[in-house]
Amino acid sequence: MPNRQMQVSTQVFEQFLANPPEKHYVLRLYVTGATSQSLRAIANVKKICEEYLKGRYELEVVDLYQQPQLAQGEQIIAAPTLIKKLPLPLRRIIGDMSTTERVLVGLDLHKKT
Repeated sequence: MPNRQMQVSTQVFEQFLANPPEKHYVLRLYVTGATSQSLRAIANVKKICEEYLKGRYELEVVDLYQQPQLAQGEQIIAAPTLIKKLPLPLRRIIGDMSTTERVLVGLDLHKKT
């Protein structure tokens, strides 16, 4: 019987290696008020997330005018800034997120060419 159990475990492990679970992304976007650049960054990040990470992401938008203490804790020096907290490694992307390829590289979804 132990041999059968080992075969099943090996099959499960091989299936896992062939089809690893998809990564869940935890993102935080820091903006400064309802400026046109902030609104554009929010729209761009949401669009990218829905297109490339649908159902696999959490996005928190933080307005630094309403919560300025968070800028120091995260060492935010410019806004908008998108921080990819998970999966590791942590990444920061600064700007209005209008260059999709740049955001995808920052999220480790596309490799640099």
